Amino acid sequence: MACRADNAMNTFISQLMGRMTLEEKIGQLNLLPGGDIVTGKEMDSPLARLTAEGKLGAVLSLRDPVKIKALQDIAVKKSRLGIPLLFGYDVIHGFQTVLPIPLAQACSWDTTAIRRGAAMAARECTSQGIDWVYSPMVDIALDPRWGRIAESSGEDPFLGSAIAKVMVEGLQGNYGPENAMACLKHYALYGAVEAGRDYNTVDMSHVRMYHQYFPSYEAAVRAGVGSVMSSFNLVDGIPATANPWLINDVLRRQWGFNGFLVTDCGSIGEMVVHGAGDLADCSAEALKAGTDMDMCSNAYSGHLLQLVKDGKVSEADIDQSCRRVLEAKYKLGLFQNPYRFLNSKRAKTVLYTPGHRALARDMAAETFVLLKNEGDILPLKREGTIALIGPLANDRSNMVGSWSTADKPELYSTLKEAMERAVAGKARVVYAQGCNIYDDSATQANCSFGRPIPRVDSEKAEQEALAAAREADVIVCAMGEMTEMSGESSSRADLNLPDAQMRLLRQLCAMGKPVVLLNFAGRPTILKWESEHCRAILN
Repeated sequence: MACRADNAMNTFISQLMGRMTLEEKIGQLNLLPGGDIVTGKEMDSPLARLTAEGKLGAVLSLRDPVKIKALQDIAVKKSRLGIPLLFGYDVIHGFQTVLPIPLAQACSWDTTAIRRGAAMAARECTSQGIDWVYSPMVDIALDPRWGRIAESSGEDPFLGSAIAKVMVEGLQGNYGPENAMACLKHYALYGAVEAGRDYNTVDMSHVRMYHQYFPSYEAAVRAGVGSVMSSFNLVDGIPATANPWLINDVLRRQWGFNGFLVTDCGSIGEMVVHGAGDLADCSAEALKAGTDMDMCSNAYSGHLLQLVKDGKVSEADIDQSCRRVLEAKYKLGLFQNPYRFLNSKRAKTVLYTPGHRALARDMAAETFVLLKNEGDILPLKREGTIALIGPLANDRSNMVGSWSTADKPELYSTLKEAMERAVAGKARVVYAQGCNIYDDSATQANCSFGRPIPRVDSEKAEQEALAAAREADVIVCAMGEMTEMSGESSSRADLNLPDAQMRLLRQLCAMGKPVVLLNFAGRPTILKWESEHCRAILN
């Protein structure tokens, strides 16, 4: 059966490619963001025009099903050959129903739950027209200064490999109507950047690569992942996006990967920064190394045609990459039904359902890490007065975790609201924000990324917190990182609790009452002082 299916796919794609011009083949290798789409009687945007001209193969970061349908209409009805578009999106830990961040999921060691969570995320996002997800991220990460450790499964290659496998199974399955094509990232060694600085270089032996960093990538490939995303960094002094040993020798020949490889956002352009040549030279090197699709650099679309004329790349190289992209669309069933993943009726039955919320809640309960519980103070008794203090105690948008891209904070409870419901009629909750995240307003603003926490007068807020604490039998502090203090471009040199929060915590602990610290973090943080002075710490 599989052989007959492959033969049918090969025949279909060969016939289609026989009708395509070189420009149309190059168009299939072009991936651009969908931020400029405007719906209406006419869609007059650069993206719409490229689609109609057959110069676009895929769109990222578009999640409005009305806009997705409108753009797919142009691809299918107005382009010469009617080749459908792929619609990719960052679905990292849930969709509208938000799951714990990947690092937290790894803390559960529950691969069955992780598979279910991935399937749930695919079920939700595909109801909106998204058919390709930039997940799983399986980079092994040892340095907690690196912000994207939040998206990883941590430092262990055995656990990372097990999670990589079930993530592919949950997201991609057998390419059913509620499955999306998974995209393994970031290939390779992105989690080993020097000094934990995002986008930095990597330098390690092949022995360490194969024993520590490669296993999780290989596990996803063996599980049948349909696509792979290259990383920004160098490997053996060569950018990963144009590294033939990494892509052709290891990924394709040794591990048998037969899907397509896409760059990370703008990474062919990043090669120029690394000194690999101008954009035309970097385009040639990336294509010849086995990179099939260019995300956001306009490198292939701008240079491949001339590079063929100049004899620097062959039409056969372009054909090979074009075929891989078309195969992905065929496997997803888009040639049979370009609107397969646009189902408004299904969307009403799968988005943020009670069943999905229960799954997320159960997973979250497994992922909390109890670091200290002196005198079994936790779980708290539903009695007396509880002081809930801290800048993260009553903020809903910072509860979701880094790379949560489809969340609707208005649907979710704050910690304060949930605690008040939990003890209603039995105990009293007194609340105070108490402090800012950082004393310096600019530092705090730089950490917000669209999820700000209101600034307060430090002295007044501290006094309000101390007054609340004096009324209480137990003090619960909600402190730590804002959502976007971990994640991409969020490296931190100092992993201690930020200054404003630490100052308040010291004052609260000095009162002699039991203090429970709820430490919000997307990475391991330094908790030495806290472990010596707080009665309990829940991460």
